[in-house]
Amino acid sequence: MTATDIARHAPSLPLAGRAKDLVGSMIDSSTSLLAAQTHDIVRFAMGSPADEAVPSEEFREIAGTILDASSFTYGATEGEPRLLELLVKYLAGTPDPSSEDRLVITTGGMQGLDLACKLFIDPGDLVVVESPTYTNGSATALSYGAQLLEVPVDDEGMRVDMMQDLVAHHHRPPKAIYTIPTFQNPSGVTMSLERRKALLELAHRWGSVIIDDDPYGLLRFSGQDIPTFQTLSPQDPLLFSVRTFSKILAPGWRVGWVDADPSIRQLLINGKQAMDTCTNVPNQHIVAEYIARGGLDDHLASIRVLYRERKDAMLDSIARHLGDRVTTTNPEGGFFLWLTLAGEFGEIDTRELFEVALADGVAFIPGPALSPGGRFRNALRLCFASSTPERIDEGIKRLAGSLEKMVA
Repeated sequence: MTATDIARHAPSLPLAGRAKDLVGSMIDSSTSLLAAQTHDIVRFAMGSPADEAVPSEEFREIAGTILDASSFTYGATEGEPRLLELLVKYLAGTPDPSSEDRLVITTGGMQGLDLACKLFIDPGDLVVVESPTYTNGSATALSYGAQLLEVPVDDEGMRVDMMQDLVAHHHRPPKAIYTIPTFQNPSGVTMSLERRKALLELAHRWGSVIIDDDPYGLLRFSGQDIPTFQTLSPQDPLLFSVRTFSKILAPGWRVGWVDADPSIRQLLINGKQAMDTCTNVPNQHIVAEYIARGGLDDHLASIRVLYRERKDAMLDSIARHLGDRVTTTNPEGGFFLWLTLAGEFGEIDTRELFEVALADGVAFIPGPALSPGGRFRNALRLCFASSTPERIDEGIKRLAGSLEKMVA
């Protein structure tokens, strides 16, 4: 029997039922896609800090002075003791002070989302997500068998006022509510104080866990701070907060943390031990030393200025090149703005636009990739953080040219 005959008669792989719900991420896939291109591309797709916003020289110096044999072995699953201690001290000066019995260091924010879903979601559970949303988060819930309910987002964040009626159609309360309340990914909008209070009230009424994903909260560059869920409801057992150093230091470190009720800390540790044993130990040591040297606040202040300049540059460029044929959000922090096609562009599907624009040298994330149900075909996400104002203008000019081609 030949190899071809063997392959033809082999039984199909016995995949788990959950495998069909592993939907992947266009956002993450864009990294490989763009790496394969050979022409110049202005990259508005990946939500990554600007290269010049990463304190790489200081990281290199730290790595050369502090890493020793103890940095290259296994570490405590809950996190390196020094990092936990320094993180508690740092958080004491932020709106979300915490304590070591509430914290577990994770391999980036995504592992925090996975741990939340692992602990709280059973197959068939209803999970509320924003619409549009960060679909890596909603995809994680799907991988644990969740049934997703999309709740619209407007300029004040999730439409909490609509949630009760939407939930009523499902005849059961949600097990979890997934939200990015501050400088939301992908829209850039921030949930208002009134809606935060209303969401807490609904969560308490239903017994729903709020998965509070906030990678961007320390990156406000205009406007007034809005109290966090933890400020509004301290020590709330229904709050599961996911945080990361990816957006404020460097995504390649893959170091984040979760802040959760102390009663589930051991479960978090158990769940993480079934994933990766511990977060990368050398990277934890470098992040800890960077915090210990006291430069994090100054670093944040400098990148806030940088990102405001780039957001303003993108809005100015959109106004010049696209005018009233599009509408956009106007974020007060974070990395992203949301662009909706209007007028003569209003019937264009941004999934089709993506192919044309990529050939023309500009990349973005189409709206349907940011909705579990494939909504927002006439919208797209743009990251302003990672490009200079000059490159931003060039990218928007290319995008405008691609749109013109599609209506010609």
